[in-house]
Amino acid sequence: MEIPPSEGPGDLGELVIVTGMTGAGRSTAAKELEDLGYFVVDNLPPELVADVVRLIDSKQGIDQPVAAVVDVRAGVFFDSLREQLAAEFPTRRTTLLYLEASDDILVRRQEAARRPHPLQGSGRLLLGIDRERKVMADLRGDADLVIDTTSLNVNQLKGTVARAFGTPEAVRLRITVVSFGFKYGVPVDADLLADMRFLPNPHWIPELRPRTGLDAEVAAYVRDRPDAQQFLERYVPVIETVGDGYLREGKRFMTVAIGCTGGKHRSVAMTEEIVRRLRALGMDAQATHRDMGRE
Repeated sequence: MEIPPSEGPGDLGELVIVTGMTGAGRSTAAKELEDLGYFVVDNLPPELVADVVRLIDSKQGIDQPVAAVVDVRAGVFFDSLREQLAAEFPTRRTTLLYLEASDDILVRRQEAARRPHPLQGSGRLLLGIDRERKVMADLRGDADLVIDTTSLNVNQLKGTVARAFGTPEAVRLRITVVSFGFKYGVPVDADLLADMRFLPNPHWIPELRPRTGLDAEVAAYVRDRPDAQQFLERYVPVIETVGDGYLREGKRFMTVAIGCTGGKHRSVAMTEEIVRRLRALGMDAQATHRDMGRE
């Protein structure tokens, strides 16, 4: 299903009610909405939705988008809930997101989770699914957006939710380029890592030694060498390629670690230049210098 991007996250202050069949992906959708900036409340009884929204309004403000994951097999109550929310929170657009999947996929997921279906009682799993589908039929028909997750993996479902409810800013890749010194250890959260110890070390130039890679003289000494330029021309496209793949797989955060011996000169200068080039390509990149000033 092709879903156009939202203009919000939803609109400002949007309220998304997430519901649907057990095993269809409600928790995955909720996690994605949380990543998109929504205040998410999971497993919320329908009768408490208004109270929770009221509390969030008082603490976070009415512009804070909210998502409530509710089990609304009592569909009759949900009809009155929507009317109540519209009357009580007129500035909030309320969207009902309904997730469904085929019986065989729901069976497979429920068996993998090793949990009984809440409506199967002492009968078979398929009986519980059939009961739930009948109870939820009217609610599905009233949904603003129905997503069939039968053929979607986790990352594809997250991408579908992001396209429906995310802003361009929320769904773009955020890259942190961190400089570090190998003598202090490699950053454990690095997705990509590059070693700048192949470049001459400014530490051995007396007038450069007390400075850092943020100083123009040090940056020029490190960055303007032909081998440094060759590295940059080849490595920045690697970050681009990996970043495109991360977005396809539903990952929106990347950490690129750039190391040298002490994390003061070469790694700092190259980190700053990598960030400059990534930003010139329109990417959301920021620099951080873990070990600068540590010596």
